[in-house]
Amino acid sequence: MGWKNDLQKLSDTLKQQRDELRLQLHLARQDVRDEWDDMEDYWNQFKHKLDDLLHDASDASEEAYRTAHDIGEDLKDGYQRIRSRLKDQ
Repeated sequence: MGWKNDLQKLSDTLKQQRDELRLQLHLARQDVRDEWDDMEDYWNQFKHKLDDLLHDASDASEEAYRTAHDIGEDLKDGYQRIRSRLKDQ
């Protein structure tokens, strides 16, 4: 069950970062908005994979966990990039 807790914490952190950034986007340049749109597609992939893992124990393999975790880490990096670009505006 450790991987479920790990992924849930990652999801909660990402959701908070996503919500905070969404509030700042109304002032953002178009290139930042374009990057945001790309990250939203990635977010949807992450949420789909996470939902599958949390609700279907048959897909609870190490590989499935690693894939979801890697997508989550990429999202975290992307959100940090966007946050930095918003500060630089």
